[in-house]
Amino acid sequence: MSEAAYQVADGDRERPRYSIGEAADRSGLSRDTLRWYERIGLMNYIGRDHAGKRRFSDRDLEWLALIGRLRTTGMSVADMVRYAELVREGESTVPERLEMFRNTRAEVLAKIDELRQTVAVLDHKIGLYAGQTSAAKPAARTQASEGITI
Repeated sequence: MSEAAYQVADGDRERPRYSIGEAADRSGLSRDTLRWYERIGLMNYIGRDHAGKRRFSDRDLEWLALIGRLRTTGMSVADMVRYAELVREGESTVPERLEMFRNTRAEVLAKIDELRQTVAVLDHKIGLYAGQTSAAKPAARTQASEGITI
């Protein structure tokens, strides 16, 4: 595809086409959440039609999908807003954005490890309660020092 064709395709992604209701349906978010995201600066400027009603583009929906993934990581709204600000500031902020994503990735990997340990404990308990006396005790850390028996 030629550079001009890419620019047209990219421009088409930015064309406002979806009402707030359609954007809510497509993103799985409520209309109120979409308005709030715009109000706090998490969303860039949302286009308006001739009647002043919000019109969302495919690019806006892609952004909302990314925000949804960031929410899943446990990233705070304040950090997501900071990320949005960095994106709007341009290429000079790439190192800071990269660092944010590296830190978030490390936090997600730590959560995954913790969840794996939790699954091991649950599997052990399920085995015990199901009558499997040979259920292997998980190698997960215990909280015995805090008086918690698992």
